[in-house]
Amino acid sequence: MLSASFISVRCRLFARYAEIVGQEEVTLELRRNTTVGQAVDVLRQRVPNGDRLPERPMVAVNQEHALAGHVLDDGDEMALLPPLAGG
Repeated sequence: MLSASFISVRCRLFARYAEIVGQEEVTLELRRNTTVGQAVDVLRQRVPNGDRLPERPMVAVNQEHALAGHVLDDGDEMALLPPLAGG
């Protein structure tokens, strides 16, 4: 069980990002009041090849676009979305 000063965030990686780190999902234990930008920094430090992920990827929190300053809550789902190509 986490202390009241920490939250648990489920981080999902798609397509190329999942290939880079070798997994589609990671659970991050973060300090309360952590922003999306800070969580991405933590993810880049903690997962294999995380430094190959972009510093500021497009992110959705609970299936809605979120900016780097968005503060995460316990139980949130944060998804890193690679650029989409179309034609």
